[in-house]
Amino acid sequence: MQDISLLVLAAGVGKRYKGLKQVDSIGPAGETLLDYSLYGAIRAGFRRVVFVIRREIENVFRETVGHYWEEYFDVKYVFQEIAAGIPHGFPISAERKKPWGTGHAVLISRAAIATPFSVINADDLYGPSGFAEMAGWLRDRPLHSPPPDEYCFMGYRLRNTLSDHGYVSRGVCRIDPDGFLAEVVERLRIEKEGGGARTLDEEGRWIHLSGDEVVSMNFWGFTPTLFAHLDKGFVDFLERSDRGPEAEYFIPLAVNELLRAGKIRVKHIPTGDRWFGLTHPEDLPLVRSHIRELINEGVYPERIRAEGRSF
Repeated sequence: MQDISLLVLAAGVGKRYKGLKQVDSIGPAGETLLDYSLYGAIRAGFRRVVFVIRREIENVFRETVGHYWEEYFDVKYVFQEIAAGIPHGFPISAERKKPWGTGHAVLISRAAIATPFSVINADDLYGPSGFAEMAGWLRDRPLHSPPPDEYCFMGYRLRNTLSDHGYVSRGVCRIDPDGFLAEVVERLRIEKEGGGARTLDEEGRWIHLSGDEVVSMNFWGFTPTLFAHLDKGFVDFLERSDRGPEAEYFIPLAVNELLRAGKIRVKHIPTGDRWFGLTHPEDLPLVRSHIRELINEGVYPERIRAEGRSF
């Protein structure tokens, strides 16, 4: 059986949440949201995990999450900093106060990953079935194949991913008749509106959405061939004249450019699971309530970190 890895993006600042949501207590025994993802991942067969974090949260992240899971996973850490992965001699503006986004986080992890791998966010709960489906897809992937390179993503219905307490960012997707991703557009401000939603376009105008749109929640399946694509894409991003000090190199941006160039295919794996995550402080009670429902349904145990647990 082919080895597979899990890449966890846990370096976010969480400006809207106003706290360190990567390590916030969610479960009845103090579990974090990431604990539930890692429980699902290890039961699906993932045995290697790479955490992308900021250097300044290393101690609290290791104490809260890392130390426990190091007993069960082969764990590596990657530190996402502004200068990481920047081409030699490239000037960094003094106005830049944060790293370069999710695509950058994946790119700087290349030395830690040599197998097919999945990418997830640390502050999202993707549902009980996704990890098993993703693991099955990844195990069938050759490390190298004739172009175009083939990847996948778990697709969620937009209405299952919205917050009652403010706007969210989502990669809004268009799927072709064969079940492959045709386009993904990163929308940085989507909010509920009636039975659907609305979002701002590039001109600052509101676009109305039905809520049935497929969105990416940064639950991707890749092979190491992605890193060569990101190398070039990130340099192109850095060289753009319209790039401001807050601009980020998002995974959907990288994927969309590669799709347009015909260099990759991305299989859509649909899921009916409802997503839960921490975007706003007011989301916390709802997420805790949802976890309790899943425990009562037998999806998760009462305590994730039971002493002597066997997976």
